[in-house]
Amino acid sequence: MREELISLKTRQVFREYMVDWVLREISDEFDAARIDCDISYQPSVSGQRRTLVEQYYHTVDWTDIAQIRKVLQVFETILQRVEQSEAQSDGHWRQQQKAQLEKLLWCLRKDGFEWTGGRIVVGASVPFVSDIKDAATHFDARHMHDQIRRMESSVESDPSLAIGTAKELIETCCKTILAERGKSVSTSADIPTLTKETLRELRLVPDGIPDSARGSDVIKRLLSNLGTIGNGLAELRGLYGTGHGKHGTSAGLGTRHAKLAVGAAATLVIFLFDTHCETKNQDNV
Repeated sequence: MREELISLKTRQVFREYMVDWVLREISDEFDAARIDCDISYQPSVSGQRRTLVEQYYHTVDWTDIAQIRKVLQVFETILQRVEQSEAQSDGHWRQQQKAQLEKLLWCLRKDGFEWTGGRIVVGASVPFVSDIKDAATHFDARHMHDQIRRMESSVESDPSLAIGTAKELIETCCKTILAERGKSVSTSADIPTLTKETLRELRLVPDGIPDSARGSDVIKRLLSNLGTIGNGLAELRGLYGTGHGKHGTSAGLGTRHAKLAVGAAATLVIFLFDTHCETKNQDNV
């Protein structure tokens, strides 16, 4: 069963803040985010406002990142209103608003999100993850979503798991691209083979860059290095990641190493995905 990206606790906390809104305000925010309302659903909650929020919540697939983004738009409006109320208040009321804001932000952080610059973003501990989610949404690759979520939640708490998952993410990305392009691949193919085949299919092998192209030497070096990311992660996973037995006294890597692995995997996956999207409909593909 896939993990929900926004926990029940977080949904309830944000719902409770909307209890002080008028019904029209609630509808306007969810409608603006293009979230459907199931008016036939009768939740076990008290009050018209709680019921209305739950009727909108009921139509959301909480494991689907595309739908989660819509909900986060509503949550952003809530946080903006709390911040404005705090700034315009004083004394005891200001303390109440501050406490409310801290509670909302705490719930978001528990789910792997951060509030910064008036936006809710994926926690800064995992670079590029929001871009990988866009790729997974386009592919409708549910396994990729699960891997992304696992990386997000394990960078700080379980770096070895994050490293292992980063390597697996590259495998999933390569297999998905090759499948979309009608290319068969052996189920036993290792990551160097998958990366090489994907680069070839996308015409990204260094030999594909003509010497006459401006900066050809630099481009060839970058592409050559890009192709080794998967290989390096496979080796790192074997030494420190999940999936292989290690000596009982071996020391694992830390969060900064996990961030490096996830960031490297993200760079490769995003580049492959963008190239795939830009070229898949061309006549010469």
